[in-house]
Amino acid sequence: MRIAIVDDNATNLLIIEKILQKAGYTKLATASSAMELFDILELDEPNATEPPVSLILMDLMMPGIDGIEACRRIQESERYRDIPVIFVTALGDSNKLAEALDAGAIDYVMKPINKVELLARIRSALRLKYEKDWHRERDQRISFELNLAKQVQRSILSDPIDNDRVKIDAIYRPSSELAGDFYAWYCLGGGKYGVILLDMMGHGISSSLVCMYIYSALQDTIKSISDPELVVLELNRRMMQLQGSNQLMNYYFTAIYYVLDTKEQTIEYVNAGHPAGIAFVDQKPQLLTEGCCALGFFDNIEVKKGSISYRNQVKIVLYTDGLLDQLAKGQEDDVQQLQARLGEDGEQLEDHVLNLFEGLGQVSQQDDICLVTVETKVKA
Repeated sequence: MRIAIVDDNATNLLIIEKILQKAGYTKLATASSAMELFDILELDEPNATEPPVSLILMDLMMPGIDGIEACRRIQESERYRDIPVIFVTALGDSNKLAEALDAGAIDYVMKPINKVELLARIRSALRLKYEKDWHRERDQRISFELNLAKQVQRSILSDPIDNDRVKIDAIYRPSSELAGDFYAWYCLGGGKYGVILLDMMGHGISSSLVCMYIYSALQDTIKSISDPELVVLELNRRMMQLQGSNQLMNYYFTAIYYVLDTKEQTIEYVNAGHPAGIAFVDQKPQLLTEGCCALGFFDNIEVKKGSISYRNQVKIVLYTDGLLDQLAKGQEDDVQQLQARLGEDGEQLEDHVLNLFEGLGQVSQQDDICLVTVETKVKA
């Protein structure tokens, strides 16, 4: 910890320096002008993470750059603005003192200096500095951990698939660092693909953690079963198991899970309280509405599985309600509006999707936005 003393009067500098030394403050730097203070600040190591001083005691009235202007310049520096400034002055003009505080100073001491008062205000300023430093370090640590969590969350999202049978892709735009939307798809063998899109209640750290839990549960479930009805029942069981007897943990999520069989040309799905997906079956749109309530509300749920057959090609679009909110802004025809944006017959779906998201631009959003597209390849 180092304290800088700035005063154009050598006697005042000496008095303050002696007072601080006797009080145990041995790391001191003195300057007779604002320019010398700036030199002290800039002489610090260029790569150092901490500023060169912890506190500045500065005279208000000095030739050239006065204390108020010096304080303003310090406040303009991102690196130095957290250094507390206490003015030591003989000026009793309340308007000038108010201007000094508005410039960024945290306190002032009147001359002639009262030793007890000066030391008390220094201790108060250093306590404030310590608290601000602690909060800044904590925020930096949280920011680092959030960034790491974001990278982990993004890493579990499925990579696009583009083979001779099917093309699967997604566009994802979270509203915060950590999102509550999650998508995944799995090759189940024999030309079958399992695809899920879910929307966890809320967003942020807690929703992201629950998403990671559901991802783990989904991995285990898909390895043993693939039937959409059984998968949804198992996910609901896992969700209720997570909540247990803790009444304060009341999370739920909506989801669509379906199995696409490219050999049999069928789709079996369950919609668990999620916005209806759109399947363009041989260019005719069908809404994926069959299913059950959202998962995580009840121990026992009744699930109704939907089934669709196609002859030549099917294109399936899944999305979260954040997309509808951005498109419709509360209008009742949001699904119809989305269907119109994607094209009534599903042709040139990829172009329509790209145009859709370009149309959204960088507008402010309150919820995560996710859209998953699946297209089967037409057999030659």
